[in-house]
Amino acid sequence: MHLTIAGTGYVGLVAGVCFAKVGHHVTCVDIDEKKVAMLNKGISPIYESDLEEYLQEGLAKSLLRFTTNYQEAYKSPDVIFIGVGTPELPDGSANLSYVASVARQIAENIERDCLVVVKSTVPVGTNDKVEQFIKDSLVHPVCIEVASNPEFLAQGSAIHDMMHAQRIVIGVEDKHAEGILRELYAPFKLPVVAVSRRSAEMTKYAANDFLALKISYMNDLANLCELVGANIEDVALGMSYDERIGSRFLKAGIGYGGSCFPKDTKALQYLATQYGYNLRTVGAAVEVNNEQRYKLYRKACNRMITFNGIKVAVLGLAFKAGTDDLRESPSIYNIPLLLDQGALITAFDPVAEENCKRQYQFDMQYASTVEQALTGAQVCFIFTDWPEIRSLSPSVFKQLMRTALVYDGRNLFNPRAMLEAGVEYYSIGR
Repeated sequence: MHLTIAGTGYVGLVAGVCFAKVGHHVTCVDIDEKKVAMLNKGISPIYESDLEEYLQEGLAKSLLRFTTNYQEAYKSPDVIFIGVGTPELPDGSANLSYVASVARQIAENIERDCLVVVKSTVPVGTNDKVEQFIKDSLVHPVCIEVASNPEFLAQGSAIHDMMHAQRIVIGVEDKHAEGILRELYAPFKLPVVAVSRRSAEMTKYAANDFLALKISYMNDLANLCELVGANIEDVALGMSYDERIGSRFLKAGIGYGGSCFPKDTKALQYLATQYGYNLRTVGAAVEVNNEQRYKLYRKACNRMITFNGIKVAVLGLAFKAGTDDLRESPSIYNIPLLLDQGALITAFDPVAEENCKRQYQFDMQYASTVEQALTGAQVCFIFTDWPEIRSLSPSVFKQLMRTALVYDGRNLFNPRAMLEAGVEYYSIGR
């Protein structure tokens, strides 16, 4: 099939390279000329495992191209995917202006019957509005159908998650649209779950918010474990053998971040309020997460008299390993607090350093290695579970730091091993 994908962020770009991988002809549209030029050279603007390899393969096989010419791109494809961002507005609702802009461009330029698929995360009922808007605004007499196809990708494993998804959820209102999407996804050989458009839209929020709930529950429980003398990792292990619970998302830490969970929990809360309903469970998850991101800082403040003039090593900037995304990362909330107290920070992140320099004007140094960041430090904060950090020997902290004082927000090290190495070590729920 010939596909056009609007947007080259995580959603649009990952979908584009994966569809090209299975043999579809894909045109990705973006308004950013610099980004389009970079992509056409095989250079990915975002860090994601295997993404650049898939990108270069698609270009080499002439199955993938990038353009700013939306007029041409929307003229005659078989399917158009809308994969633009829906960022959070101050009131917690989703900003649908980018989706609306693409819908307008499609209506003005489409010259053949076409299926429009909304892949962006949007509030329930948005697909209905997109379909009505396009039909009301068509310049040419063509037949347009709209379907929902939410993504369930995790940053850091997005390519794998799309190529080996546990399910493909499609929201359709008729068999014709369902048939097109089943044919489109047939090369992936994955189970397809067909539901209504509104149910598909809700499924995306429901899945993300449930995972956020699991994370916040374990973090809340970890805080209680510290008070009663239990070990949250032992508790999680005992829970994980219960098939009703499962083993994933039971790891305690300093909260979730990224582009999805923080935004989608607030968006679902906002949706509920529009219908006069208080979604209390999701509200609790958000409240716990907002407090948990400062857990290490509060522990350190209880131990330290001041950070003024103290050399601090910050290990990890991205919200999780495997990505360069800093959105809602715990590090971004804690670094300003430390700097405001006069801390002298040296930060290490193997991937997110350039993003941090570009997006924030933090008055701090950057290290090219973990060891460089630790050398001479009096305090260490661990915010991201990068392999480069996880693989450190406890003795390294003792050898390199001026004072071996470590606050670990990802529970990467064994407390007893750190103690035996002479490291004063604080973690979460242990």
